Amino acid sequence: MNVKESINRFFKQCKRVLRVSKKPDREEYFNFSKVTAIGIGIIGAIGFVIILIFQLAGI
Repeated sequence: MNVKESINRFFKQCKRVLRVSKKPDREEYFNFSKVTAIGIGIIGAIGFVIILIFQLAGI
């Protein structure tokens, strides 16, 4: 496969993905935001617990 065929195949795949994709509606966007906020909160809580353990251990 040469470079030209590779590029053409890539653009065909891009067009297919753009044709299938859609803009999220309000409910889908809200659910995505909620899951993201929960993930950030969990990561922050884990970091807080790790820092707390190190401070209590005096390291």
